[in-house]
Amino acid sequence: MTHRTHLGESASKRRTAIALAALSSCALTAGFTGTASATTEHTHGTARTAYVALGDSYTSGPGIPTQVDANCARSDHNYPSITARERHITSFTDVSCGGATTAEMWQAQGTNRPQLDAVTRDTDLVTLQIGGNDIGFGSIISTCAALSANDLSGNPCQQHYKASGHDQLTQRILQTAPKVARVLREIHHKAPHARVVLVGYPDLLPDDGTGCYPDVPFAAKDFPYLRDTGKRLNLMLRAVALLNRADYVDTYGPTVGHDMCKAPADRWIEPLRPASPAAPAHPNAKGEEVMAQALMKTLSRGNGHH
Repeated sequence: MTHRTHLGESASKRRTAIALAALSSCALTAGFTGTASATTEHTHGTARTAYVALGDSYTSGPGIPTQVDANCARSDHNYPSITARERHITSFTDVSCGGATTAEMWQAQGTNRPQLDAVTRDTDLVTLQIGGNDIGFGSIISTCAALSANDLSGNPCQQHYKASGHDQLTQRILQTAPKVARVLREIHHKAPHARVVLVGYPDLLPDDGTGCYPDVPFAAKDFPYLRDTGKRLNLMLRAVALLNRADYVDTYGPTVGHDMCKAPADRWIEPLRPASPAAPAHPNAKGEEVMAQALMKTLSRGNGHH
């Protein structure tokens, strides 16, 4: 296993420190909800790769046909499953589970064992998508929706989360950074030869900051606030990946213009009242497919960390 030079690592750490420091002067949202699951394994093709997928409901694909684990709301058409099929992965284990936080990497979730149990010394590839539930995505959505009735043209949600004088959501993101870093370090420890990939979150709300009340029931000026929160979460994940020898997959960029405010034919993220088989505020089948394409694009570039 080849590591970067001390000079390269030092430069990377400086860039990461700058990125994380930038978070503390800003504000945003991104998210999850879900259930749990058991390991499923499939054999495809002849490629000698053992792939383990870890994550929350954005990984598991709640509501997307076909659901193969009710406890974890896991679909066989989520982005890890698509990637495993298209890359002819020999051994594929998906333990992603709706509702998972970083804590569920080490503890059971219903019938789903601790997700890190699936990672072994024989694992060649690990993907991880986590952090949205750690910052409280579900409660953020419900809080902002409830507050919008008080001031549809204003920013009641932003005011709520900044009432103490600092942005609580930015603080939550900063507090989640060491938790994600700990998961990545444990993956490296359990599978020292594996390629490790941290997957970011897609674009949930219009990138230009416009709103779409009542389809998505947030106040007008809270849309840009929540958009920025989502970007801040992804910035943190990118920085943590850089510091912990993991590749980062940007799923935000490829999904811009297909957020939950768009018409049913154009959206890859479902609104709070889904029109396609998917959970509210989650990727639909097309969204999972696009995330799979982003992941495969990263994998095809080769591994710069080992």
